[in-house]
Amino acid sequence: MFGSNKSNRDGHLVVDALIGAQVVIRGDVEFSGGLYVEGTILGKVIAQDGATNATLTLAEQGSIEGEIRAHVVVISGRLDGDVHASERVELTPSARVTGNVHYQVVEMNAGAQLTGRLIHGGAQMALPPPADEGSEKDGNARRKLAEAMA
Repeated sequence: MFGSNKSNRDGHLVVDALIGAQVVIRGDVEFSGGLYVEGTILGKVIAQDGATNATLTLAEQGSIEGEIRAHVVVISGRLDGDVHASERVELTPSARVTGNVHYQVVEMNAGAQLTGRLIHGGAQMALPPPADEGSEKDGNARRKLAEAMA
């Protein structure tokens, strides 16, 4: 029923909560442990603070319309929203994601579709803070960035 999954513990997929295929949840979901979604969630899916084992698995027939925040995220279904994974994101061949994927480690299989950006967790720290629009500093920063990228 749950298939095999690389984001498991000790070789076994651990599911503490299952949202079945016929279930539609309208509202935010907070979880810890393993959450397996076969149904639809219209809202945010957020791991509890300090839940370092929080793993969200979105099944092929499942869908989420909202932001996801968890330690490990495996997507096989449809997601409309941003993903923030503190450890790892896996996009399987059937994944359909519209939104940005923030990750430390990413695995994207052939066939997965992403309409958005892949953003490494350390990348935001490397960028300088945004300056005021139209300021001389902003123009200089843009010029230096363009020179560095050329």
